[in-house]
This record gives sequence, C-alpha cells and structure tokens, in this order.
Amino acid sequence: MSNLENQNAEEKIRLAFKEKDWSEIKSADSWVIFKVMSEFVEGFEKLAKIGPCVSIFGSARTPRDHHHYKMAEDIAAKLVRHGYGVITGGGPGIMEAGNKGAHSEGGKSVGLNIVLPFEQFDNIYIDRDKLMTFDYFFVRKVMFIKYSQGFVVLPGGFGTMDEFFEALTLIQTNKIGKFPIVLVGKDYWNGLVDWIKKTLLVHHYINEVDLELFSVVEDATEAVKVIDDFYNKYLLSPNF
Repeated sequence: MSNLENQNAEEKIRLAFKEKDWSEIKSADSWVIFKVMSEFVEGFEKLAKIGPCVSIFGSARTPRDHHHYKMAEDIAAKLVRHGYGVITGGGPGIMEAGNKGAHSEGGKSVGLNIVLPFEQFDNIYIDRDKLMTFDYFFVRKVMFIKYSQGFVVLPGGFGTMDEFFEALTLIQTNKIGKFPIVLVGKDYWNGLVDWIKKTLLVHHYINEVDLELFSVVEDATEAVKVIDDFYNKYLLSPNF
C-alpha cells in the first residue's frame, strides 16, 4: 500500500471517531441518501426490461490467457445461445470474459461497474445502454440479485466470495427464489465446500438441505446444463 493510500485509510478511521454536530450529520447523510436513491432509481429503470439473465462472478485479476478466462467466455457464449443474457461486474478479468462471450453471440451483455481505487474499469464488451457505474457496493449487489435468474461463480477473491455468499444467504432465507448457483472449477472450490461440510454443517450452523443450494461443476457445458435443468424442471424457458 502506498503512502497516499495509507494516509487515506487513516483519515477514514479518524473521521469515523470524529464528533459531529447535527448540521454536519444532516448535510452529509442527506447527500448520501439522495445518492443511494439515485443509484437505485437508475438501476431499476435500466434493468427492468432486460429479460432473463445469469450473473457471472469471478476475479478481476484473471489474465486473458488463463483457462478460467476462456471458461467464463465459453459459459457466457453458451448461455446466450440458450436464451439468457449475461450480467457481470463490468470490469476486467472474469467479468470481461463474461461480457465478451455474451457480446460475441449477439446477446445482452450487462455491466454493473463499481468505483474503486484500482483494478476496476468498464470493459469494451458491455452494451453501452446496459452499463452502470455504482459508488455503493450494496446497491450494486441488489441489482445483481434482483435481475438474475441464476449465478455462475468462477474462481475469485474476497469480492467473489461476498457475491457468492450474498446470493446463497438470500436463497437460504427465502428472500429470493431458489435460483441455481453454480461454482465452476472443482480444484478451486472443493476446499471451501469441504470446510462448509466439515465445519458449518458439523457445528449445526447450516442444515444438510442447505448443501443443495449450490452445485460444483468442472466445465462450461456442465455449468450451463445446471441452469437449463433447473428451468426445465419448472417447465420454464428463458423466454418467460
């Protein structure tokens, strides 16, 4: 971390402990409220009519020559051929691969970008009328969840884990429908899945049935098959 980044981090900590008068609180929080509202309104207006889509999550750091990048691109292309649009976080890495695969097949390619100090910029494969840039992670995550009919999760870091567990928690608690969640890459995910089984389940922090809320697959064909099988089970098609 650079000296400037250290200074910014320390300043945020100091501000958190600073005593503020009512005028400062009201002016600062009022601005935040209106900014959050504007992001929600723009998101609802832009995404309300995009049709059935699948969100693809994964690392922004994945290079273009990595097999995970190629797999994400292939998954997105297959999803479009099967009638779905694709939503990503709009940045580089796996997100770019997802948008690229959707774009290559002429499908809907949605990018929900976020303002970050590094790693994040909108990729060129997003439909320009379906690109949004957020300041607030929680608003962005609402858009992912609200407008996705499935979630495909490729290898990634803290942000990817956050998105995976957000979707998983909302499904577990019946806050959203039981949409399919697909983890792609067994070597990457098996350690986490083993920990869930041997720690969370053993300590009774989850139930056995919760393990059925996600699937672990190895390749693009299997990933798309999980999505298709789910909707075939309910006699639905991507054209609903």
